Amino acid sequence: MSALSVPPLEGTHLVVGAGEVGTAVALLLAEAGRPVVVVTRSGSGLEHPLIRRVAADASSVDALVTAEPNAVVIYNCVNPSYTRWVEDWPPMAAAFIAYAERTGAVLATVSNLYGYGPVDVPMTEDLPLAAAGTKAQVRVRMWQDARTANDAGRIRATEVRGSDYICPGPQSMLGDRVMPRILTGKGVQLLGDIDQPHTWTAPVDVARTLITVASDERGWGRAWHVPSNPPRSQREAVADLCAAAGVPLVKVSRVPSILLSVMGLFQPMLRELKETDYQRQRSYVLDDSAARMAFGIEPTPWDDLLAGMVGHYRTGGAKAA
Repeated sequence: MSALSVPPLEGTHLVVGAGEVGTAVALLLAEAGRPVVVVTRSGSGLEHPLIRRVAADASSVDALVTAEPNAVVIYNCVNPSYTRWVEDWPPMAAAFIAYAERTGAVLATVSNLYGYGPVDVPMTEDLPLAAAGTKAQVRVRMWQDARTANDAGRIRATEVRGSDYICPGPQSMLGDRVMPRILTGKGVQLLGDIDQPHTWTAPVDVARTLITVASDERGWGRAWHVPSNPPRSQREAVADLCAAAGVPLVKVSRVPSILLSVMGLFQPMLRELKETDYQRQRSYVLDDSAARMAFGIEPTPWDDLLAGMVGHYRTGGAKAA
């Protein structure tokens, strides 16, 4: 696990969510000697002497306060079902703001680049949040509400935004659908224009950035882009993974649009992807210079991320997928 660029705030930290980012946040904090409470609906999470796991409803401020009444930071690392963002996000976001207001905790939120909508330039934090899609509007409203509360002096809030994740698992475009096939020499089919430059973000770098901006008053009141490696097209990323695995280059093609439309009739997740199709059809590049310059954060080296992917699937991930 990569080191933090600044020490976390003293006190107990409340992490809501135990996915890729939430788990990384909890581990980084625990390794830095900070007590951590991880809240999930089921009470799941990482086992560590400094981590306490609590089952609670993240949409209830009273449940969050009961789980930890005196956190110095509350980290929103929740990942509700992609098909239920409109229903599930607003009450949770409201509860996080209410918790920060009631306890004085810094609110640090993990977000994405949806709010900018289709753009033809590398994305910077000062671009208008002008996206029209329903999912994007949910994320935009969450940040606007948190920033309004911050600017009014009611809470201290910050947000980090990353691009598509490079990591094992079903959440990654290069994870369960791609790596097991690469390791068995099978071709892969990918969504969109597979030759467009694309930024990939590592969950551990999201976690490092989130903790850093939450722990430094310079990070409050604005959003930050997660430092990420130089963009690689989907085709280039697959070639890099093949090289890292020491296997011959596999055939790479795109899923035909007509097939995707037909599959969407039966798979709600694929239907939901239509709103963000532009992210895979054009250049999708993140400008992370602000966080690099302000906090000295650098991304995990690309080769290390590739090696981690290969190692995960060679030691059981492929079988699980």
